[in-house]
Amino acid sequence: MVTLLRSAESRALEARHADARPPLMERAGKAAAEFAIRLLGRHPGRVLICAGPGNNGGDGFVMGRELARAGVAVSILFTSDPGRLPPDAAAALETCRATSADFCNEVPPGSFSLVVDALFGIGLARVIDGDYAALISRINAYAGPVLALDIPSGLAGDTGRVMGVAVRATHTLSFIGGKPGLYTLDGPDHCGEVTVDDLGLDLAGHPGALLAVDDFRACLRPRERNSHKGSYGSLAVIGGAAGMTGAALLAARAGLSLGAGRGFVGLLQAIAVDPLQPELMLRSPGDALVQATTAVVGPGLGTSDAAVELLRRVASADFPLLLDADALNLLAAHPVIAAHVLRRESATVITPHPAEAARLLASSVGAVQADRVGAALELAQRFNAHVALKGCGTIIAHPDGRWRINTTGNPGLASGGSGDVLGGMAGALLAQGWPAGAAISAAVHLHGMAADTLAAGGDGPIGIAAGELIPVARTLLNRLILENA
Repeated sequence: MVTLLRSAESRALEARHADARPPLMERAGKAAAEFAIRLLGRHPGRVLICAGPGNNGGDGFVMGRELARAGVAVSILFTSDPGRLPPDAAAALETCRATSADFCNEVPPGSFSLVVDALFGIGLARVIDGDYAALISRINAYAGPVLALDIPSGLAGDTGRVMGVAVRATHTLSFIGGKPGLYTLDGPDHCGEVTVDDLGLDLAGHPGALLAVDDFRACLRPRERNSHKGSYGSLAVIGGAAGMTGAALLAARAGLSLGAGRGFVGLLQAIAVDPLQPELMLRSPGDALVQATTAVVGPGLGTSDAAVELLRRVASADFPLLLDADALNLLAAHPVIAAHVLRRESATVITPHPAEAARLLASSVGAVQADRVGAALELAQRFNAHVALKGCGTIIAHPDGRWRINTTGNPGLASGGSGDVLGGMAGALLAQGWPAGAAISAAVHLHGMAADTLAAGGDGPIGIAAGELIPVARTLLNRLILENA
């Protein structure tokens, strides 16, 4: 498991280990030097380390010292006032100056085998401009490998937001724990391949981590031979107002393919049959809910009075419930229904995109995106729900305070209906008796894996239609179950 640490958690850990021996800066710099040597291979060439005015620069000085001692040609670009360095960084600077490392005030001529970004770490609190912005632009123009220490400079560690300008690294070596900003919002476009080195610290007990199969492995069990359709639940998808029946049908098709025993579609705009999935039973919303052991409410639901009444009805239902799309918009507009959802005894899952999350929080899309982890955790508490805040690096948040960031998926998921398929997938796992946290974790992970599989086969990321995800996700789920049998 890759533990993720928000800035306050990282600082608290560093404070608790302030007297560690060897010091954390020594450990980080040595780890960075070893990583660089492996990256460079047998012909290391020349390394340029761009060191900043804080402890991130101190990591760079230790790294430069160790590379020089290993016989690597090192140039260190440092333009700040040495007298203003933190004590540990100042001490690291002095030990580095005692080696063959070459110090310079501007980028030296010639070529480099590796450029190292040790300018700013997670403590950056302002937009980068001026000379540092110009230097980052030069780093980004470099065609060779760029290694960022801890986090690419200019990227906010907690959020993945670019602070004016940010380094685009080919590799990032993150210390102690991973940083949320590496994996969500703009982070994946800037961090390249991420490696986490815990520097020998025990990170047990922290609530954040990367989403992994271990988060739902216990549910990956083969089916008993002695079973029938009733063994795997009845999923009702409620939605499909006029002009939007496709959303509900996509969710229901995904539900059948991911294993729900029976699939009911309660359409506000009635149609006779789904010609592509005739196994689905098309009913009125009320009739579909009577049959349900789990419901997905919202795909194509609309915001009519009838939609409000349906949401009011399911808010107190005694079965697992997933709310998406218009159900979330109605929830934001009707606080009495929201209060019923909060008091539900059965599991609730909500899957908002940033605009829906903003409505639920009476906030703005900008505020949600400025702290995606915080927004997801607040939603989990406000609705006592398991939350998937969709987007680049979907955030999974649970009512008990645990949170995960998903790393599967690609821009091919940015197409209409993709979220409906995700809701149907999660609904199917809920219908089969999976705990809500495991169900939404597995659905998000598999949803992204399906897009990655299509892209790897040349069928994406451009042009992936939501329905294409369904059979691929089914194959992946069955494969995981076989692998874990």
